[in-house]
Amino acid sequence: MATIDHLPPLAPPRDTGALRERARGALLGLAVGDALGAPAENLGPAEIRARWGRITGYVTDRPAGTDDTEYTIFSGLLLIRHGAALTPAQVEAAWRESIADRDEGPFRGAGFSERGTLENLRKGLTAPASAQHRHAWSDGLAMRAAACGVFAAGRPAEAARLAAIDGSVSHQGEGLYGGQAVAAGVAAAMAGAPAPAVAAVALAAVPEDSWTARSLRRAVAVAHRGERAVRSAAVIRGYPWTDLAPEAVALAFGAYTAADGDFRAAVLTAVNMGRDADTTAAVAGALAGATRGAASIPAEWAAAIGPARGSCLPSMAGHHVLDIADRLLERAAHPNRPPGHPGPRTHIPTTTSTTPPRRTTVLPDGTDGTDGRHETDGTDGTHMTSGASEAAR
Repeated sequence: MATIDHLPPLAPPRDTGALRERARGALLGLAVGDALGAPAENLGPAEIRARWGRITGYVTDRPAGTDDTEYTIFSGLLLIRHGAALTPAQVEAAWRESIADRDEGPFRGAGFSERGTLENLRKGLTAPASAQHRHAWSDGLAMRAAACGVFAAGRPAEAARLAAIDGSVSHQGEGLYGGQAVAAGVAAAMAGAPAPAVAAVALAAVPEDSWTARSLRRAVAVAHRGERAVRSAAVIRGYPWTDLAPEAVALAFGAYTAADGDFRAAVLTAVNMGRDADTTAAVAGALAGATRGAASIPAEWAAAIGPARGSCLPSMAGHHVLDIADRLLERAAHPNRPPGHPGPRTHIPTTTSTTPPRRTTVLPDGTDGTDGRHETDGTDGTHMTSGASEAAR
């Protein structure tokens, strides 16, 4: 993991309310960026301009998150259950129980890296062999790694370690490095590090001579020149897909750095650069949300985010990213809780407010007595995702 092991931890806010604001900003920011970027996925800037001009907000009547949000919830729930004791075997078991052994939603497990992983698991392969497929370098881990950064706020080395464990079932090489960079960056942002320091921490989380590090360095170095320069520095030309982790992570950090951590500017820069726009905007949104907090997210954008519909992962239906953010902090505050104990549940009603959720009674089995269904989550579940049309991740 290169030099990150030698970096001292960063002090997160002592005020638990401030830390909660950053955690909620990270995961709500990810979901908002995901929903904003979904319609622009796999498009180039010229195509985006031809359809919408410059995207400045949602371009659909019922914006929805994609696999990026649902897999982030999935990873968050793993950390809530197992904490820092998470193992590759537990990750693999969760993939089998919650995804591989169940019916899949319309997105059929999401992108290429997820498809390859599920096929290997169904053949009986175990981690890390389950990650030996042609798309192990994709951004499928990077899109969900923010949960590790929230859990390990101020501890980028720990966040990167947990991301590597999470990714062991699905990714190798550059795919792991991309996830580690995002996790470490979010952990630094959770501690209040400014945008340049966040990017430096992300770089320290991956091998200096890796493709991911080279792309990230180039994008951040030209970020002051704007999105055209970032795109030119990061985009891998001549390759048919848009899901390469070195490219997507560089675009996301380039957008975040160009905006100096401002939420609106970061996600809109990522969206308007196109490519794997749902993932790049989700990562930029997680970084900026952790940096500036949930209050920095425009209210009209936050209002569209409801509980997950389960369009990609039916087992994630009913979970809200704000609930996951709160529970990650609760789990991190109780590191000695026995592995496998789910901890307290909070309930996010089907409202657009970001006010603290109402507590519910916890039953002996760790549930809150609901069936996880909601009448509406403000989405129609019809947005395609990277690889959902067999043509992306």
